[in-house]
Amino acid sequence: MERQTQAYLYAAGAVLAWATAASAFKLSLQSLTPLELLLLASLTSTTLLGLMLLLQRRLGELRRWPRADWWRSLGLGALNPFLYYLVLLQAYARLPAQEAQPLNYVWPLVLTVLSSLVLRQPLSLRVLGAMLVSLCGIAVISTRGEPWALRFADPLGVGLALGSTLIWASYWLLTARDTVEPVLRLFANFLCGSLLVLAWWWLTATPRALPLAGVLGAVYVGVFEMGLTFVLWLTALRRSRTAAQVSGLVYFSPFLSLLCIALVLGERIRASTLCGLLLIVGGIVLQQYAGRRSRRADVAASGAAS
Repeated sequence: MERQTQAYLYAAGAVLAWATAASAFKLSLQSLTPLELLLLASLTSTTLLGLMLLLQRRLGELRRWPRADWWRSLGLGALNPFLYYLVLLQAYARLPAQEAQPLNYVWPLVLTVLSSLVLRQPLSLRVLGAMLVSLCGIAVISTRGEPWALRFADPLGVGLALGSTLIWASYWLLTARDTVEPVLRLFANFLCGSLLVLAWWWLTATPRALPLAGVLGAVYVGVFEMGLTFVLWLTALRRSRTAAQVSGLVYFSPFLSLLCIALVLGERIRASTLCGLLLIVGGIVLQQYAGRRSRRADVAASGAAS
């Protein structure tokens, strides 16, 4: 089998797994609190990643890490999995899955804004226009089809869903130029983050016997949302000739997720949800296209100047 074909298969597996995440969240939250779900899922993901590294005989590399790398993983683990999933799961506990999932998908726009602030590079009018399209989608979903009324169905739930995108975009920005091997870093982040989750659970929660359905759901989330899927996607990127050849598959994920939500959870997908998601995804695609055009223009201008 050709490497590019393998890349497509790995990417498709990751996209399909991500598409089930929203439904798995909602099903698990029927019998678990957000913190209980996060604790079990993060421990599962940490165990899975650790076993992968053990089988590859790479776990021992962590012993040679300088203390600074462990402090970095503690900070990153505080963002993901601790804060990110704690906020996101609270949003899922309050909102229908068909609302929480698309709102969480706007993180690329937040990443663009954060990158602009950090690099002190102003956003072009094209990028701002594309972001406005996505913002319209957020308004349509948040108001359930009545953006002109500016009456949000659940303001706190919407705020939590959008807040999770800020946390995830910050995490992504901080790891973008990390020189540590990605799976090793992810394991260390989840190890540190899981300890923070465990400490928070110990301080704030009351231990109880957990329903089997909730435990199985949390294990599923830990494997297919947090752990294995990242490795599948990373493998797809490594085997593909270019990242662009597989990255486009990501745009199918939110729409497949809506299909899964309708079939598994039985939620009736509103027209406002579908329209809003189309606007959000369309804005992201336009923003990325506009960003590439701006970069090409900058390169051409610098070449002409030289």
